[in-house]
Amino acid sequence: MSQVHTLSDDQVGQELRKMTAFIKQEAIEKAREIEIKANEEFSIEKSKLVRQETDAIDAAHAKKLKQAAMSQQITRSTVANKTRLKVLAARQQLLDDIFEAASKRLSEGSKDKAKYRVTLKNLLLEGLYALSEPEIQVRARKADYSVVKDAIKDAEDEYKKTTSKETKVTIDEENALPEGSSGGLIIVGSQGKIDINNTFDERLELLKSSALPAVRQTLFGKNPNRKFYD
Repeated sequence: MSQVHTLSDDQVGQELRKMTAFIKQEAIEKAREIEIKANEEFSIEKSKLVRQETDAIDAAHAKKLKQAAMSQQITRSTVANKTRLKVLAARQQLLDDIFEAASKRLSEGSKDKAKYRVTLKNLLLEGLYALSEPEIQVRARKADYSVVKDAIKDAEDEYKKTTSKETKVTIDEENALPEGSSGGLIIVGSQGKIDINNTFDERLELLKSSALPAVRQTLFGKNPNRKFYD
């Protein structure tokens, strides 16, 4: 039969110390493992947070740069448009001044009676050729009746000579042109149903439309953005 050996108190104490040392060592190693793992996770999380913050800062910076570029572009466009409008307004004012000056000089066209008579004859002939009627009326300023009568005779003679037709032109004294007008004639045919406005004022208005592109080009040069011309 085997015998059970009992441990002495010293032996028990020694075994307990061994066990305690072993458990303590295990605890230290476990704590070290936990610390290492915690430090690794902290480093990973820290790097992740730093990267997120860096990306956020970069995105915010890129957004600000984009907003600044857009704001600069808008400012440049606004300044360019305002400058363009000012230039257009200045050009239009110059054109208005030119035609206003021309309008004020229209009345001078009737001062030289000999030249005015020729002008009235030519204006009347335009109407006679266009209407080609045996009876025509003209409207003029009362102050011009005398020279208009001479112009009528000249026009009738030339019309007959060039067309071999006769036409009778009379002054419509019931509908005289305003004395404030610049001169010229209104030729009326078809018993008042058709009229051709050949007054100086109307011719100037027509000139504003027809000659305006040429005037602009003469004053300001060709428009590089315009591709088509009338």
